[in-house]
Amino acid sequence: MSRAGVIGGGAWGTALAQVCARAGLETALWAREPEVVEAVNGAHENPLFLPGVALEPSIRATADFADLAGSDLVLAVPPAQHMRATLKAFAPHVREDLPILLCSKGIEQGSLKLMTDVLAETLPQARAAVLSGPSFAGEVARGLPTAVTLACPDEGCAGELGEAIATPAFRPYFATDMIGAEAGGAVKNVLAIACGIVEGRGLGRSAHAALITRGFAELTRLAVALGGEAETVAGLCGLGDLVLTCSSPQSRNMSVGLALGRGQTLEEALAGKLSVAEGVASAPAVRQLSRKLGVDTPICEATAAILAGEIDVDTAIAGLLSRPLREEN
Repeated sequence: MSRAGVIGGGAWGTALAQVCARAGLETALWAREPEVVEAVNGAHENPLFLPGVALEPSIRATADFADLAGSDLVLAVPPAQHMRATLKAFAPHVREDLPILLCSKGIEQGSLKLMTDVLAETLPQARAAVLSGPSFAGEVARGLPTAVTLACPDEGCAGELGEAIATPAFRPYFATDMIGAEAGGAVKNVLAIACGIVEGRGLGRSAHAALITRGFAELTRLAVALGGEAETVAGLCGLGDLVLTCSSPQSRNMSVGLALGRGQTLEEALAGKLSVAEGVASAPAVRQLSRKLGVDTPICEATAAILAGEIDVDTAIAGLLSRPLREEN
C-alpha cells in the first residue's frame, strides 16, 4: 500500500492524515470546509480544528472525492451521524475490495446501526475494518506515543493495513472482532459525558472511579449482546478508550459533561464548539438499543435522559444511588 485517502478534515481526520504521511504513504485529505483545504495546502495547518499543529507538507487536501479514487486504503472519519451520507457521496469512486478503515465512534440514530452496518449497506463492495482506541487527536498529530485497536475479520487485511499506517509512535494491535471494537468506542463517549457530570458536580474521585468501573460493565454487556466479545472491550478499544476519555477535559464528551455538572444547559455546553461530541448524538441511540436488546445500562440511560431534558442532574444522580443492591458480577 502506498496511497491513503482520509475522509474528514476535522481534528481526528487531520491527525490520522498525519499518521499516514509519517508512515510514508502518499496522503490525500478530503475536507468539506474550503478554508480547511486552503489552510492545509497553503500553510500546512488546520487552524479550524487542530490549531497550533504543524502538518506534514506532503499531505494534500481536497474537496473532490475523485482525488481519493486511486487510494490503496481509505480512512473514513466523518462524524458518525454523517457517515451514511458521506459514504454514499464517495460511492462512485470505490473499487471492488477497497479497504475502508472506519475511524468514527458512534451508533446511527434512527437505524441504531454500527458504522460497519452503515458501510455494508452503502458500499458493499468495500472491505471493512475498524480503528478505535485511546487517542486524543492533538497528541496523535504531534507524534506522541499512541496504541490503538485495528479490527478486521480478515487477518491478512488487518496485517496489511497495520503495516501501512504504523509508525514508531502509532502502534496498532490487531483484533478480528469489529463489533466489540465499535461498541466500545460508541458507548465510552456516553460514559465520558457521565464522568464529566460527576466531576463537574464535585462528587469526588471515588465516585469517578465507581462510574468508570460500572460504566465498563454496561459497555461490556451491550457489546456482548450485539455479538461482540468481552475480551475485545477489555482492551484498548474499550477499557483503554474509556479510561482516557473519562479522565481528561481534553475529551470533547467529558467537557460537555463538566459543563452540565456545573449547571449549564446542553445548549450552553455545546456553544462555540466546532468539533462534534459524538456522545451527545449516540446517547439516545445507546438507550434505544439497550432497551431493544434488553440490556441493563442505567448510567447510559440516565445520561440520555439528562441530555434529552427529561430529568435534571441531581435527580439522575439520586436515581442511580438509590438502585437496589446487587451482586457486582
